[in-house]
Amino acid sequence: MTFQIKPSLDWKIATITILSTTLLILDDYHLFTSSKLIDRNILYLLIPLFTIIFIFRESPARYGFQFGDWREGLKLTILAILLMTPILWWLLRANTGMQDYYAYLAPGLPWNTFLDLLGWEFLFRGFLLFGYARKFGDDALWIQAVPFALAHIDKPEIETLSTIFGGFVFGWIAWRSKSFLYPFLIHWYIGSLTILLAAGILG
Repeated sequence: MTFQIKPSLDWKIATITILSTTLLILDDYHLFTSSKLIDRNILYLLIPLFTIIFIFRESPARYGFQFGDWREGLKLTILAILLMTPILWWLLRANTGMQDYYAYLAPGLPWNTFLDLLGWEFLFRGFLLFGYARKFGDDALWIQAVPFALAHIDKPEIETLSTIFGGFVFGWIAWRSKSFLYPFLIHWYIGSLTILLAAGILG
């Protein structure tokens, strides 16, 4: 018995996959402006928004660029902060590798983490998650977590290993709240607290 697979390609899924992969590669290899923070908001926020509006001809709200269910979003944000604070405090005290990696980033907080993570979160928890969800449903939660984890490969090992699950959780929060904003707020808090703990400013 032979099986024939008839491809049914979705041009928007192809565009999302090729574009997001290309943007991640370009970010790793090039500096386009005077600041990596500016680069990342151009690559991960402005270019996907341009694609959604002018190429897909859709509303950015369909890709999580909205407040969404703000009550659910704020509830999950507060819960995540309460859960992650003691975990980060313990992890940073126990892991000198993370201390060494993050301590030097303390100058410029909290705006450096804000600018670094805003576009980053929209790429994964907006453009990829809600784009893939049209075709793959809630399986998009795992699909978007894969490139998110791979993008952490040059970071401390324990952090990179956690990101496949962390990426899923961030995606789930975006899915529940219908917005990328709330995982962004959580990620901003986690990133800022990690640097403050690594630098010895807190704890």
